[in-house]
Amino acid sequence: MTFTAVPLTLYPDIFPGPLGHSMAGRALESGTWACAPVQIRDFATDKHRTVDDTPAGGGAGMVLKADVLAAALDHAVAAHPGLPILAMTPRGTPITQRRVRDLAVGPGVIILCGRFEGFDERIFDARPVEQVSMGDIILSGGEIGALLLLDACIRLLPGVMGAASSGDDESFENGLLEYPHYTRPVEWEGRTIPEVLRSGDHAKIAAWRKQQAEDHTRLRRPDLWERHIDARARPASGARRKEKD
Repeated sequence: MTFTAVPLTLYPDIFPGPLGHSMAGRALESGTWACAPVQIRDFATDKHRTVDDTPAGGGAGMVLKADVLAAALDHAVAAHPGLPILAMTPRGTPITQRRVRDLAVGPGVIILCGRFEGFDERIFDARPVEQVSMGDIILSGGEIGALLLLDACIRLLPGVMGAASSGDDESFENGLLEYPHYTRPVEWEGRTIPEVLRSGDHAKIAAWRKQQAEDHTRLRRPDLWERHIDARARPASGARRKEKD
């Protein structure tokens, strides 16, 4: 199955962009994934190909029109049925590695890329669009966020990273940040690779890495650490049912 990325954008030349290089680029060439951008402006109906208008109620900036967006989206859905529809917006739910993995095992994704002040809200009422955010930042448009999301998905496709286990111990996969890494030379500018990593004792190495991951997460991302602690403390569903009985 080919994973198909369908970005809806005013700037289709942005795609595949950096995803045409390195692992993602090789996967694109081999047919592991495909990129089929849609130009939103092609679905404007007036002679000026207008895609935006002033905000209702006044205010600065422009808003992407619901009728044009819907026409572009309906075209994409008809051409690529069964793909989930996401919209890049700072008002969306923050994306997670779990959601990325869910997307990566599917047939692909349609991504609405916003510009200006964003989307006419009615598009979310009229179409099954999942609003997602790539972080608490504001970008010039949704295209950069879409590239980030697609890169996160594509690297998980079968064969892209080589060994299937390559991504198992990375940050966020198990609710923690990843442990630190080292490589040769053993000593550099007076700094030495931790002795445990040179011991050859795999059990001690695993314990050290686990401790480092927990320490780094607790200090750098207390929000992740709280969720991790809550998940560990939460009883299994069977245990909850037994207590209720």
